[in-house]
Amino acid sequence: MSFLHEMKTRTLIGDGAIGTFLYLKGLDRCFEELNLTDPSKVQEVHQAYLQAGAQLIQTNTYAANKIKLSRYGLEDKVAKINKAAVNCAKKVITNQEAYLLGTIGGIRGFQKRAHSIADIIGSFEEQMNSLLESEVDGLLLETFYDFEELSACLKIARKNTNLPIIAHVSLDEVGVLHGGIPLKAALTALEDFGADVVGMNCRMGPFHMLQSFEEVPLLNKAFLSAYPNASLPDYKDGRLVYQTNPKYFGDSAKAFVEEGIRLIGGCCGTTPDHIRAVAKAVKDEKPINEKQIKVKPKQSVIILQKEQHERLSSIAKRKKSVIVELDPPKKLNTERFFEGSRNLREAGVDAVTLADNSLASPRICNLSLASIIKREYNVRPLVHITCRDRNLIGLQSHLMGLHTLGIDELLAVTGDPTKIGDFPGATSVYDLASFDLIRLIKQMNQGVSFSGKDLGEKTNFSVGAAFNPNVKHIEKMVQRMEKKLECGADYFLSQPVFSKEQVGQIYEATKHIKAPIYLGVMPLTSSRNAEFLHNEVPGIKLTEETRLRMARVSNDVEASQYEGLQIAKELVDEVHHYFNGLYLITPFLRYETTVELTKYWNMKNEVVSGKKSATN
Repeated sequence: MSFLHEMKTRTLIGDGAIGTFLYLKGLDRCFEELNLTDPSKVQEVHQAYLQAGAQLIQTNTYAANKIKLSRYGLEDKVAKINKAAVNCAKKVITNQEAYLLGTIGGIRGFQKRAHSIADIIGSFEEQMNSLLESEVDGLLLETFYDFEELSACLKIARKNTNLPIIAHVSLDEVGVLHGGIPLKAALTALEDFGADVVGMNCRMGPFHMLQSFEEVPLLNKAFLSAYPNASLPDYKDGRLVYQTNPKYFGDSAKAFVEEGIRLIGGCCGTTPDHIRAVAKAVKDEKPINEKQIKVKPKQSVIILQKEQHERLSSIAKRKKSVIVELDPPKKLNTERFFEGSRNLREAGVDAVTLADNSLASPRICNLSLASIIKREYNVRPLVHITCRDRNLIGLQSHLMGLHTLGIDELLAVTGDPTKIGDFPGATSVYDLASFDLIRLIKQMNQGVSFSGKDLGEKTNFSVGAAFNPNVKHIEKMVQRMEKKLECGADYFLSQPVFSKEQVGQIYEATKHIKAPIYLGVMPLTSSRNAEFLHNEVPGIKLTEETRLRMARVSNDVEASQYEGLQIAKELVDEVHHYFNGLYLITPFLRYETTVELTKYWNMKNEVVSGKKSATN
């Protein structure tokens, strides 16, 4: 008889955390490997939960898939580990009234692009087949943060088995999934995809999980389930720890029954004591068949009327446009930076771009300088944001601060690793990559945070993305551009080019791209500067001719600067022929050079406009 039949008339008890139990026993390694190397330890966990009152036991296979096992060099033992896990549990369950669930955990975290759906499905199918071949009583799909991943896996599971399937999402915010999907909508969809039991596990303790269920009605076919954490985690002595209050957990179980939950277990931090408390609390509780939904007032997203101006992406579609990068200083003297900003505005730039600790070297915060040049010099700032220096919390906070200051032109980049900078011992964060950051920014433009929470107001960012044409196979970089467009990029800024022929080649490779491209030009200052860029800076390559031209004047400072300017003007001519956007990169805060090149670009625009007027 299926456990689904029992759930029609009573609330069943699931088990609790396997990892927590093993961790408390002093084990701190790949828990799934224990199915092979020390099965008695796993059996001890199952036995403890059965004695506590659990009626559904899950296999020790949460991370027993190829992708996660590869961290330990165990990717070739997926089938052995999963089958051994089922065998461990069956030896304990024999002659006891309990059901065995084959557990499969989610893979995706913050970075969706870390693993493609195709890779995830392949990993999922391999693990699922091993569990089904071992004759489990049902499947438990748990701890899925990404709804796309869970939906794809559930559909495949439903096609491959008629056994009961439990599908659990994990939330970052009360009542809403990552991406802003309401819990009610997600669980209803999972029911439609074939899940027999739907619910939540992990991330939240009983309090917030109960709040999330308040807006979820009883479903037409699927039962509801809840596997909360013991509490919110604390961090002590380098470890995550959870409050252990089994009585509170048991009291919460009654509230879950009142919300229509028919299966209650535990996740992180829970132990057999928690499950014993749950079993005792719901022993005489009858499941409900009708439920009054608590309707919470909807918070309207406010769209504030901020100052309106034409976006860079729109300007570059309409006419020739120039932007100039002026790096924030490494030292606290900002006089020259502000002089440069003022002079560039007077020369006619459409924006001044400010890098975010370029080459992983600390500089004055670009947000502070951007705010000042916008407010005091009437310069449009284009602020770079890297994923290297801030975790996800810091990135969203930073974006909210930019919005509050009215700075809405951004360049999203992954960022150079810290090992190439001034502080090689510093940590590179990389919670997100540039693709993920672009998605986050566009999601905030809809008034939704990363976790799916309502921001109460829509941001209004325009997002630039980086493009490196200085590679052997440019078609691969063009493919990355196309993917960034899919993520929401509005326009592109390229790494500097140093070859006139290359400009034409880039045009041919990218002419199908509808988004504007600001092609990078960086004036050289000396032969040493040219050799450094060519040999040491990632993403930059100079032609042999350019290096020879700079080498010929290497002993003359003025001649070197003049030659660097002439090379840049030749490149500007070529960019003007093929592209609407020019991206000038100021070397060493020597803004006089980029001011002259800005005037040169704008003069060419006036000449072209004059010719058109004369023709008309």
